Amino acid sequence: MSIIAPATPATSKDSLTSGRLPGAAVWSLLPISLVVVAIPFLILNIGQPIANFNIAATIFFGVVLYAIALYFLSSVVEGRRKGMDRLITVVVSSAFIIALLPLISLLFTVVANGLDRFDIEFFTYSMRNIVGEGGGAIHAVYGTLLVTLAATVISVPIGLMTSIYLVEYAEGGRLAKAITFFVDVMTGIPSIVAGLFAYALFVVFFGPGISMGFMGSVALSVLMIPVVVRSSEEMLRLVPNELREAAYALGVPKWLTIVKVVLPTAIAGITTGIMLSIARVIGETAPLLLTAGFTQSLNLNLFDGNMMTLPVFVYNEYANQGTSPDSAIARAWAGALTLILIVMILNLAARMVAKFFAPKTGRR
Repeated sequence: MSIIAPATPATSKDSLTSGRLPGAAVWSLLPISLVVVAIPFLILNIGQPIANFNIAATIFFGVVLYAIALYFLSSVVEGRRKGMDRLITVVVSSAFIIALLPLISLLFTVVANGLDRFDIEFFTYSMRNIVGEGGGAIHAVYGTLLVTLAATVISVPIGLMTSIYLVEYAEGGRLAKAITFFVDVMTGIPSIVAGLFAYALFVVFFGPGISMGFMGSVALSVLMIPVVVRSSEEMLRLVPNELREAAYALGVPKWLTIVKVVLPTAIAGITTGIMLSIARVIGETAPLLLTAGFTQSLNLNLFDGNMMTLPVFVYNEYANQGTSPDSAIARAWAGALTLILIVMILNLAARMVAKFFAPKTGRR
């Protein structure tokens, strides 16, 4: 009687011999390509500031090298068809990376140049009685926050109530069409025109030569309102009509339906639109030069005297370098970095607020 040996379980073959690249090889090839491309750029940058390193070209040529290397490696292991598929995937993904290159280059340059003066003194001292080195931008930081906060307080109620009227009450009437037309026109108004409007408005009541932080807030609100209206209007239109009809069927008044149903449903998108409007105006320089002016001292009163803001601070340090140009340029870069960080913090705060107030889904 013959004994048949039991069948041995099939052993898994190595992925390099089974016609498929391991995932680790695909992803590890990208940093290797970036390092290979960065080496000659680092050699060319020897003896120069790190801010002169061409990070955009490094990423671009690194991605190109990655695409070529991945195509040849995949063609050898997986075949030309799979290699071409991976190549096209990398090319399509690279389009997104190329679109981000200006932003990456901007952030790298600002961070590399701004860290020199990003210290405690910069955030605790103003530029009062400072001629050369030293000084800080605490007066500009406070001014930016106060002016932008006042502009937000003016713009958000007006813009949000306008969008509620257009979506919930207007019903496509002539007034709604006129409001939509003028909002679209205001979206394209140059910032300097908004500054001139605010200045002319306050000159009528206070006379020529007037300058105060609140004027800057009014000028910024002219730029913020159309952004808030358009973004809030689109978010309110996305709320399903079934939610409104269900509330009406229960006998809920229309105003209470808007407050309790429509607005909470669209709060995440509305908050994002508000933050976009703040990011749109927080870096404006021209209208603030005409309205809020500039000063080297700390001023916390929006209704009395000039008030410095970060965009004007950066412009002033670059345009009037004084006896120490290197120090002025360093302060300008640090001010630009501070402005970027403020926008980033505000956006993170908006995401948290939107997540907290967003309507809960699912059953418990």
